Amino acid sequence: MAFRRAVQKGFGAELDVHLLSDGTLAVMHDSLLKRMTGKEGVIEDCTYEDLSSLYLSGTTETVPTFQDVLQIFQGKMPLIIELKTYNSNAAALTQAVCKVLDDYAGLYCLESFDPQVLVWLRKNRPDIIRGQLSMDFIKERGDLTLPQAIIMTHLLHVFIVRPDFIAYRFKDRKKLGNRFCLRVLGIQGVSWTLRKPGEVTIAEREGLWPIFENKKVPKTVNKL
Repeated sequence: MAFRRAVQKGFGAELDVHLLSDGTLAVMHDSLLKRMTGKEGVIEDCTYEDLSSLYLSGTTETVPTFQDVLQIFQGKMPLIIELKTYNSNAAALTQAVCKVLDDYAGLYCLESFDPQVLVWLRKNRPDIIRGQLSMDFIKERGDLTLPQAIIMTHLLHVFIVRPDFIAYRFKDRKKLGNRFCLRVLGIQGVSWTLRKPGEVTIAEREGLWPIFENKKVPKTVNKL
């Protein structure tokens, strides 16, 4: 598993958490099961029992629970935990994640594309470091309306969510709203997802914390 290799190499990790139908927290990037497991459906409709039959990309690895991944790290390296909301489960997901983390001794922060997660954290758990994920949603709107895409792209809601950091897609990082938040408001910037050594070098030169994947990263990469 990639998480074990990260610990072995002395790196922290970024991971995505979903809330299943029975309240279990599972770690996988997509809500849709097809790309990683070959099965139809969404992970939020699954139960803990279902996870045992979901194998990842032709391997013998099954979809891990959130607790499984935390056990691997055991406080050894820091974690950036992304909360992947589905339909209207932002509050339930965030509360469930925080409850598990109350018994975890390691360093971590939480992030999400969904501003409702950050609003919940600001109100209920202001002690937890929270980050707003974003990108150019105007070009890649998805299910967002145009006004929502403009707000999210330019971070016009920043004074409501009050993030401790902003994780912006690397190729979109020059957007005016992101530059304003980093340079004028002084919010820490994070850059995702970097796949080339040169991108990591650029991000660190610009004062951005890199979220990277791939084995080929500079030996000097900042290990948060």
